[in-house]
Order: sequence, then C-alpha cells, then structure tokens
Amino acid sequence: MNRNAAKKYARHQRSDEVIELRHLRFAAAAATHASFRKAADALLLRQSTLSRGIHQLEHAAKITIFERTSAGVRATLAGRHLLRMARSILEQMDTLITTAHRAGSGEAGYLSIGFYSSLSAGNLRATIAEFAKRFPEVKFCMVERSQAYLANALRNGTLDVAIITHGSPSLDTISLPLWDERVMVALAETHPLAQRQAIYWTDLRNETVLLSQCDMGREFQDLLTTKLASPAERPNITVQSVGLPIVKSLVSLGFGISLVAECEAGITFSGLTYREIRDGTGPSTIAYSAQWSTENDNPALLSFLSLLRERYQV
Repeated sequence: MNRNAAKKYARHQRSDEVIELRHLRFAAAAATHASFRKAADALLLRQSTLSRGIHQLEHAAKITIFERTSAGVRATLAGRHLLRMARSILEQMDTLITTAHRAGSGEAGYLSIGFYSSLSAGNLRATIAEFAKRFPEVKFCMVERSQAYLANALRNGTLDVAIITHGSPSLDTISLPLWDERVMVALAETHPLAQRQAIYWTDLRNETVLLSQCDMGREFQDLLTTKLASPAERPNITVQSVGLPIVKSLVSLGFGISLVAECEAGITFSGLTYREIRDGTGPSTIAYSAQWSTENDNPALLSFLSLLRERYQV
C-alpha cells in the first residue's frame, strides 16, 4: 500500500469511528419529518444538537445527506441510500435490545423440559399450554426419557428441568412438589373388573399385569410390591420392552391389564376403559415434582418455575 493510499485508508478509518447510532437516528427522524426542527421536537432534543449530529454524520460518510431549503430538508440520492441502510441498522439494533431484554427477563429464549409421563393430557399438558401462551417467544425442547437419563441430563446441563414422579433430589438439584394423580387400572371393556366403579389392590391377585419397560413401569412395579406385601397376593407381572401405547393395545386385546397415571385416562383408546384403584384409606395416588440444577440460571427456567408455583400453590 503506497503512502497516499495509506493516508486515505487512515482517514476513512477515523471517519468510521465517529459514526454513532444516535446520528443515524437523527438522520432518520429528519427524513421522516422533512424538517430538522420537527425531528428535534419529536426526539426531545435541541435543534442545534440534531443539526450538529447530522453534520458529523455527513462529514464521516463524506456525502451530503440532505438538501436544506427554507421549506425544510429533502434527502439527496446518496442520502436516500444511506437512510435505507440506517433504518435497517436501527431496526436490527432495536430488535437486538428488545430480544436481549426479553431473554434476560425470561420472556424469550430456550427451555428444555424432561419428562416420562404423558403430555397428551393432564396437568403437564395444561402447564405447557399455559406457559406457551404467556411466553410465546420461549422455544421448547421436550425430552421423554427414563428417570436416570433425566437426572444425568440435569447434572450435565443439557436439560433445564425434569418433571418426575418420585425420587429425592441429589445434592446439586432442587425439587418442587407439584401435583398428585390417581393410579388407574387400564383394562379391556369386556374384562369382568370393568363392571366395577373402583378396584382394590387385592382384586389384582389373579390378574396378569402388563407394564412397559419405558414410561412409569418401574414405579408401578414398586407400587405393587408396596401395596401387596405378600408374594402370594401379587399378580403375574409381565414387563414389556415397548412403550405404553403398545401395552394399551395388548390390554385392549385381552392379554392382561395395566396400571397408568390418571392423565392417561383422558386419552381415548378403542376397546379400553379405566378404573380407579384403592387401598383401605382411599384412592391410590402418585406425586409429581419438578427438579432442576442449583447452578441453572436460565431466565426462561425461572419463569417456568414461577408459573408452576402459581398453578400449584407451592
């Protein structure tokens, strides 16, 4: 680069440094109002401040942006080109600031929610729907996995919050109790127990209970062991390496019965019906809670937790 070119480049660099966003705003306002005085009034500025800012912009850009007349100002050809770019820059900057503010306040951003219960019905579905309505700019990632997977995802930061049915939080997680749901027996409409309004645990003694290896099968196995302490009272438990929809299909075909959470009772499945299961004190329930890492400071998570506390009064 020769000396003259270097000087020209240096002058150009110095000129770029004096262009400020406020100068672009001054010019955009002047073009909108076709008057420095009206633009200054709209921006709550002195006219001299606005005029000086536009002059500095013209000097930096090395063009005349406005033709000044007694009737006001009018953009030149070069000025119109600069103003189009200026408005684009200002719009992008305004969007950037607004988005950053909304993300910082939890009104926008990204939230990953882990679960291993049905999203098709029940409290979880209602909670997600309400959050999406209140915070439409928050993007969701729903993760359905086992409790062990969700616990590990919370620890490594790939998951913001997990909705689970039991388990004490680890030292690095926090737990928030949410809601309880009744345990239901899923059975074929033609099954003899379908004639009853309520079923007791002891009624399952001679039944074949089909449980999914996924979903909440493990929890229901533990519950059966707790409610029916004597092995002689327990039904024949068969764990299937399939998801709950396939288990329901097998139940509807008469291959056995199953246990599901109350939220599943809201999902229509041909040939299937649901009945409440009880012990001596009343309906049996399972408790849901939310767990998240103590180190997670995602503003969208804080908004989600606030909604959970509001909805479930915890």
